[in-house]
Amino acid sequence: MSDARPPLPFEPVLDEHWTEADLDVIHGFIGRTYWAAGIPRDTMRRAMAGSLNLLLRGPSGAVVGYARVVTDRATFAYLCDVFVLEDWQGRGLGDWLIARVVAHPALQGLRRFSLFTKDAHALYARHGFQPLAAPDRGMERLRPDVYRAAP
Repeated sequence: MSDARPPLPFEPVLDEHWTEADLDVIHGFIGRTYWAAGIPRDTMRRAMAGSLNLLLRGPSGAVVGYARVVTDRATFAYLCDVFVLEDWQGRGLGDWLIARVVAHPALQGLRRFSLFTKDAHALYARHGFQPLAAPDRGMERLRPDVYRAAP
């Protein structure tokens, strides 16, 4: 059985630099997700300012996908806020983006590279991610409705 993927619809470009217009697109999508519904724009801006941002740009240069990595660039990374805009989904761009994320020079030699997902396990598994080796060791403080409770 072949694991060949269909050709990409265009030659994607990965960009680490973002503008306010890019933030509009990213916040517009992230603010509708199950993991960050209602996130304030300023909170998204601060999150991006403290992270490695990987913008997938389409043929016109506009953002069509995004991945944010919280990392010290030496020992750990946390992959989050990954998306491909609805009009571009189903064309292999998510695979392309995750392949570029895990190959990024600033993310090599890490002890731990983690993420959480509700529905994209197969995508991440294709790029070496697997269930937590010791889930009993992990802990978290979770406030899923924090953005809805914000003033």
